[in-house]
Amino acid sequence: MRAIILAAGQGTRLSPYTLDRPKCLVELAGRPLLAWQLDALRHVGVNEITVVIGYRGERIAAQGLAVRHNPDYARTNMVQSLMCAADLLDGSDDVLIAYADIVYEPRVVRALAACGEPICTTVDRSWLRLWSIRTATPLAEAETLTLDARGNIVELGKKPTSYEEIQAQYMGLIQVRADLAPRLPEIHRRLDPRARYDGQDLDNMYMTSFLQHLIDRGQPVRAVAVDGGWLEVDSASDLELYNRLHAEGRLGGYCDLTFGSQATL
Repeated sequence: MRAIILAAGQGTRLSPYTLDRPKCLVELAGRPLLAWQLDALRHVGVNEITVVIGYRGERIAAQGLAVRHNPDYARTNMVQSLMCAADLLDGSDDVLIAYADIVYEPRVVRALAACGEPICTTVDRSWLRLWSIRTATPLAEAETLTLDARGNIVELGKKPTSYEEIQAQYMGLIQVRADLAPRLPEIHRRLDPRARYDGQDLDNMYMTSFLQHLIDRGQPVRAVAVDGGWLEVDSASDLELYNRLHAEGRLGGYCDLTFGSQATL
């Protein structure tokens, strides 16, 4: 399996920490987010890792990592960044796709790798526990996600009106089997550039909207359910909260970072 980490965006909600660096290089528990991801992936044998860069991308490239560049990072979103690495979706290997602003334990990657379906994504059943320490209004900050009886996602990525619309929370960690991978750029190329996708134009399409498009055209997306074991670092307040919990010895109750090698990038 190879991995693609989508790290092109500026991460304005993480300002001021991203004024001089991309969001994946802000530090959680004394190490860049990217270092935690690299450790988790390598811990389970994923060693071919490519980072899609954009904002302050030279700082990632300087680490000696394989990169692809999104030259339009300032006006595009996750799906367009993934298409900048379309050559890696060539069908020669399974592909793990990860957002750059998440951290996860190796067990989460193992669960995803064991799925075996054409496309799978991890979802957190115990999401409310984490959201409840991040915000006073969890429902307002969460997204919908509903499943069918087989564990496939029916609908995701919308603003919920009740907790019943959230059976789990999408995490930003996806696995695409080798035989399906080449179809993703083809499907993307056929999307109507004049259409709106959950209110966004094609260049700014959310990854959840792209997954919903796959679902709506008949491609099952299997949910791999986990309970905790990850963190979303979406804002400066998230980062400060997690660093405070780490200093107090309580972060491990949400995501156990003892797997980390403590090595630099």
